[in-house]
Amino acid sequence: MKHRRWTWLLLLLVGLLSGCAQSTALLRDKSWQRPPGPVRVVVMPPDVQLSELTAGGLLEPKADWTERAREHVAVALEQHLQAKGATVVPYQTPPGGGEEDPADVQLVKLHDAVGGAILVHKYLPVFALPSKGDRFDWTLGRGVDQLQVRTGADYALFVFLRDSYASSGRVALMVGAAILGIGVPGGRQVGFASLVDLRTGDIVWFNRLINPAGDLRTPEPAAKAVENLLVQLPL
Repeated sequence: MKHRRWTWLLLLLVGLLSGCAQSTALLRDKSWQRPPGPVRVVVMPPDVQLSELTAGGLLEPKADWTERAREHVAVALEQHLQAKGATVVPYQTPPGGGEEDPADVQLVKLHDAVGGAILVHKYLPVFALPSKGDRFDWTLGRGVDQLQVRTGADYALFVFLRDSYASSGRVALMVGAAILGIGVPGGRQVGFASLVDLRTGDIVWFNRLINPAGDLRTPEPAAKAVENLLVQLPL
């Protein structure tokens, strides 16, 4: 939980330092193109959490909002990939497993950690790694091959999204502060996504989303957020 909170705060920091405009997506190979023939993509369970921003600036997670958002995001992801002509492989846990497979849960957490590192070292020039130069050669490692064997997919799409909404008390504070000429921020939508080659574990495409508006609790705005997050997805 502490790591997930740190990742969220990191996304906000990246937005503050680099502006709120959508950044150009990153490609492992700038000349990379979709392989010929059918492309099979498994969409990993989206790591989504929605919260209410209190007057005091605390984020209170909302389970009901989060559940609805996960459903809307999952549907939007599938529709977006299908519109690109990709074959969406339904995510399923191994036979005999529970609702969540521990190995897959760890894989999602690994993606969160690697995504956080990419945010620091690729989107904040001051923290760029001299040893990497301009290369984008990040990976989740060979551990993803279990997913490839189980699903038969060529690629996996990982998504991390956080959304927050100002409470009535926060809104009142924002209005009062605005009268005094003081800016008090409200909720914000942040996230990142990766397309991972399941044969190698390499991240072939990465993008981040920072939006001062938006709402994942309803289908159409959620679909718009997914569209913005998956911009320049090379499929």
